[in-house]
Formats: sequence, structure tokens, C-alpha cells
Amino acid sequence: MECLVGFTLCLILVEPLLKNSGELIVKQIELEKSQSLALEADRALELIGRSIRMAGFQNFPSPLARQSQQSKKDFIDIQKGVGFRGSDSITVKHEVSKGVDFDCVGNVITKERTKKNISQQGFIVDRQASLPKGVRVNGGSLICQSLDRQGRLQNTTLMNGVERLSIEPIQVGHLPISQSAKGPKTFRVTLEMTDGARIQRVFERTFSTRNL
Repeated sequence: MECLVGFTLCLILVEPLLKNSGELIVKQIELEKSQSLALEADRALELIGRSIRMAGFQNFPSPLARQSQQSKKDFIDIQKGVGFRGSDSITVKHEVSKGVDFDCVGNVITKERTKKNISQQGFIVDRQASLPKGVRVNGGSLICQSLDRQGRLQNTTLMNGVERLSIEPIQVGHLPISQSAKGPKTFRVTLEMTDGARIQRVFERTFSTRNL
């Protein structure tokens, strides 16, 4: 009887400790996942921002310089709601600079990686491909669209866990900066990240063009 009482007492004392330990482990795992999502989001936003800043860059004199100012609208193109769960896409074009520039995959942008002397980069969120049967979908995949050495468009998966990508022009009065005739075009880029379960986080940055 004394052993039974002692065992029951031990269970009463230990059970709360086990419960607390389990909750701490769960919270620690969520914290690590949240930190990982933050690092991935920061990397993605910096890549998108770098492309936006390069949009419309020209080496003078060049064929681009002889085109009309109206053609500048082609240097940055945003498509609304075309990606995974209504995500936006962005395509940026610019000439190759005299310095060392990288595309969204990390390749040095050379003349071989251009089309008619124009470099192209894009970002879109698509469904995750080749998921094993029964595996929970962990958001969508952020895809980098760039040109290979033959000037052909290639798609490369940068990261998973993207719930939605939103790109909005920042308003000044009643006129979006992105539609004004002069001055930089400024955009608010928002990434909604998920672990596919309990964690949902939103990251937001603002970027401006330097050459438009």
C-alpha cells in the first residue's frame, strides 16, 4: 500500500513538470522555426529589393538610350494575383553595368546572360513541386526567373514557406509614385511566411528604383 501511495504521489508531482517541459520544447521549436522564416524572408526581400533598385539601368550611349522615355515602363512589370494564393509577380529589366552585378540566383550578370543586351530577373510564388504523397503543404515556393548563358529564361526555387507575395506602389496623394512621370518608383513588398502549421508571420520592406 505504501508503495502504491508513493507511486501515485510521484505521478502527481512529476506530471506538471513533464507537461511544462513539453510545452517548453514546443515553444523552443516554434521559436527556431520563426527565426528560420525570418532569415529566409530577409534574404528574399533583399534579392527583390536589389532587383527593383537596378530596374532600368542603362549604359550610355546605348540602343536603350535612343528609345523613347515611354519604353521605361517596360523595365519593371508587376502582375497582380497571378501566383500561388493570389501572389503578385515582378519582372525587372536593365542593362549590364561596368561593375559586378549578380542575378537572383547568385550568378554574375554578363552579356551572355542577357537578351539583346538586356538582363531580366523576376520573382513569382508557385505551388511546391514534387511533394511526397501525404506531406503537408508548407506554403508556396518563391521562384527566381533569370537568364542562363544562352539568354534563355530559367526558373530556380529560392525557398519554400511563402504563403503570399504582395507588391504595391506607394501612394503620394492620389497618384501612385510608380505611375508618375518623374522621380523614383517606390514599392512596398510584403512576404507572408508560414511553417504550414501554427506559425504565420508577415515581413514588409519598402524599395525604390534608382534609374527610373
